Amino acid sequence: MSNGGLLVFAYKFLSGLIKIIPDRLLRTVRDKLAHLACRLSADKRVLVGRNLRRVYGNDIDRAVLKRKTQKAFMSYAKYWTDSAKMQSLTDYQIDAGFTVEGFEHIENAWSEGPGPILALPHLGGWEWAGRWLTCRPKYEVTVVVEPQQPKELFEFMVSYRESFGMNVIPLGPNAGKEVIRAIKDNHVVCLLCDRDIDGSGVNVNFFGEETTIPAGPATLSLRTRAKIIPVAVYQSPTAHHAIVRPPIDASREGSLKEDISRVSQKIVREFEELIRLEPEQWHLMSPNWPSDYDVIQGVMGKNSARKGIS
Repeated sequence: MSNGGLLVFAYKFLSGLIKIIPDRLLRTVRDKLAHLACRLSADKRVLVGRNLRRVYGNDIDRAVLKRKTQKAFMSYAKYWTDSAKMQSLTDYQIDAGFTVEGFEHIENAWSEGPGPILALPHLGGWEWAGRWLTCRPKYEVTVVVEPQQPKELFEFMVSYRESFGMNVIPLGPNAGKEVIRAIKDNHVVCLLCDRDIDGSGVNVNFFGEETTIPAGPATLSLRTRAKIIPVAVYQSPTAHHAIVRPPIDASREGSLKEDISRVSQKIVREFEELIRLEPEQWHLMSPNWPSDYDVIQGVMGKNSARKGIS
C-alpha cells in the first residue's frame, strides 16, 4: 500500500473511531492532543500568536496570549473531529445543529441570479457552510479546493465532499472557467479567500499590514455580476452558528484592476469584523503576511540549532 493509501486508511479508521467515542471522552482526548500540538509545533504556535496580536494588539498580556493560542489549537482540533463526524450525520441532524442569521442575503442573491459567491475566512467550522446548504435541495453548491499531496488523500477528500452533493472544483488552470459556469448555472459558490496560496493575489491592507489575498472572488463578481456575500461559521460546544453579511458592492467604477483591488479590500474589511467576533477560531496556521516568513525562518533556525546542540 502506498503512503497515500495508508493515510486514507488512517483517516477512515480515525473517523470511524471518532464517531463511536463518547463526546465527553472525545473532548478530553482532543483537547490534550491540541495542547501537545501547540507545545510541539513552534512555527504554527508563533503564527497563531502573531494573528492574535493582529486582532488584539501588540500590547496583549503574554499570559493571556498563551491561553488564547492554546484555545486556537483546541478550536482547530475541534474542526477536524467535527468534520470527521459530519459524514455520519443525516440532513436532519446537520440542520438541527446549525443556526444562521442573515440567510436572506443568500436567498435573495440566489433568487435574482446569477449564483452568489460566499466568501469565507478559515474561521470556525467553515466546512459546515456548504454541507448545511446541501440540506436544501433547491441549492446547487460548488466548492473550490486546493490540491494537496498525497494524491490519494486529496481524491478521497474530494469524493467525501461529493458524497454530500457538492460540486468540487480543484484549483488549477481550468478552475476559473468551471467556477464561471457554476455561477451562470446559479450554483452557490463557496470560496475560502483569506489566504493567498501562490502569492499571485491582489494587494490589501489586512489588520493594518500589507499582504495579498486571492483576486478570484472580486474578479468573478465583476465579470459575472454575481454578488459576493461574506460568511463565517462559528463553533459552539455542540453546534455551529453562521453569520451571513449583506452583499459587498462590486459595481464597476474604474479599470478592472482598480475595481478588483477595491472590492478585495472590502472583502478584507468584512473578514476583519467577522474574525474579531471569535479570534481564537481563526485557523490560519500558514504564513499569510510577508513578515511571517522572516519570523518563521528564525523560529525554524533556532529549532535546528537546538537539535544540533543536543
